[in-house]
Formats: sequence, structure tokens, C-alpha cells
Amino acid sequence: MNKAGVASPMDQKEHRASSAWPIVNGKEHESPSVFQPEALLREARRQKGVPLVDVPRVCVLDPDGDVVRHLKRTGASSIHKGWACYHTDLLSFDIDGVGEVGILGCAVGAPFAVRVAEQLFASGCRLLISVTSAGQIADNGPPPYFVLIDRALRDEGTSYHYLPPATFAHAPDAMLLARVEEALCTLPGIAVCRGATWTTDAPYRETETAIASARDAGTLAVEMEAAALYAFATAKSRSVICFAHVTNTMARADGDFEKGEADGATATLAIVAAAARAWSDQCFPAAGI
Repeated sequence: MNKAGVASPMDQKEHRASSAWPIVNGKEHESPSVFQPEALLREARRQKGVPLVDVPRVCVLDPDGDVVRHLKRTGASSIHKGWACYHTDLLSFDIDGVGEVGILGCAVGAPFAVRVAEQLFASGCRLLISVTSAGQIADNGPPPYFVLIDRALRDEGTSYHYLPPATFAHAPDAMLLARVEEALCTLPGIAVCRGATWTTDAPYRETETAIASARDAGTLAVEMEAAALYAFATAKSRSVICFAHVTNTMARADGDFEKGEADGATATLAIVAAAARAWSDQCFPAAGI
């Protein structure tokens, strides 16, 4: 700014650069949102006549919907009557040693996943487990297998509304992650490794250059939710565990996207049960959930 109060060319250039990046500017991460999930749920309950009943302490996001469809086919689930969401249904089912678990299908992508995550925690959820289909980046053998995600490359938009810019969003609870990793070692016949993924909003823009960049950053697979869910969990001090179910090589070969028994539901439910029990042992060591 010069003596006459007029912005210099350099000031004007910096202002233009700043205003050109709304995804990282003007966020005030410590400030509360005017729009709160509790308020939305209040109005949804009023309009839909939904009773005030907490959701299960453990809930699952099933973006592909394969587990939800399996539970419906086998008659192992029921609609949770207390879920007051405008866009989704919540099913509940039982896991031995865990009790009632909620599961929500087809919440694909970072904005949708975090939106329902906010509402689940506002409705009584204590642990959220996400198991999302993913494409292979690093060659860890032929799919399918699982990745316990410890950090996710932030190539999406939602995470920047919760945390300042950084390359990765990390799992918020290192001790819980270690407990889950240990529990997974006891699962027979299910291949699981731990590592990083690449979270993108644009699956049909996974170019060779983008894939190489993600591989160079140390990621094992590409998915669409984990970075945002971990950023949300870190900012809000929530317990979230994300898995990538590596099922494909981005359809570059015939016969891709095979998930295993019951479209992968059997293995996914075993992964969910192990993670939920590990969390229960950490939080409720004497009594269980």
C-alpha cells in the first residue's frame, strides 16, 4: 500500500493469488460452523416423525453397498428407527462380541462420507469404520486385499475445510490404529497391509502422471473418502478407522473388480468385527461395548 492508500502492483498480485484459492483461504478452522448437524437432525426428526433414539456406538460406511445388500439378502439386518437423515437409511445388525452395529451404504466420495459421519456422531456413534473399494497403485500382489489406512493423500476438497493445508491426513489415534493392526493379524485367509492411500474427488482423472505422483508419495491404493474422514476425525476428536479394499487395477484388465465371497461382504464383515473389538478393548477393557 502506498502513501495514498492505493495497493501496489505486488499487493494486488498477492490479493489476486489469495482470492483465487478459496479451497485453502478464509477457512478459520477453529471457528464453529453456523450450520450444525444437530440442527439438521432436529428438523429432520420433526418433519419425518423420527423418534430420538441413539444410533449404535459402532457404525460402518459401506460406499459400494455390497455389505448392505448382503445383510438384506440374508435377513441379518433391520432398519434403525432413530436415524433422522434426509438422504440415507441406516441398517443395524449384530456382531458377536460387539453387539449392535449400524451400517450405511453408498455414501460415495469425501463430501457425502463426511456429511453422514458428522450426523452419525451427532446421533450417538462413538466409532466409525469405513471400508471403501480402491484401485491398486503399488503392486502388493493381485487383488483383492485390504489396506489399513494410516494416512491419506489430500487430493480432494473436504479435508481443507477441517484442517489447514498439508500433504496427508493422518489417522487420529495411533494407539487405536496399532490395536486394530494387531487384531487383523489373527484373521485367517484375509490379506491386510498397513499404509497410505491417495484420496481423489475425480476417479476419471486418474492419469498416468497423477498415478505416478501418488506412487512416488508412497501410496498403495486410490480411493475417495479417507483423507476427508481423517481430517474430520482429527478436527473433531472422533474415532475413525479407514480401510481400502483393493479390488481392481482401474479396469485396465478384463475380470477386474472381483471382491471374493459374497461380493467381498464376508471378508469385510470380518475386518469390521476385528476393528470394533479392538476399539472396545481399548475403550471398555472390562465390560466390552
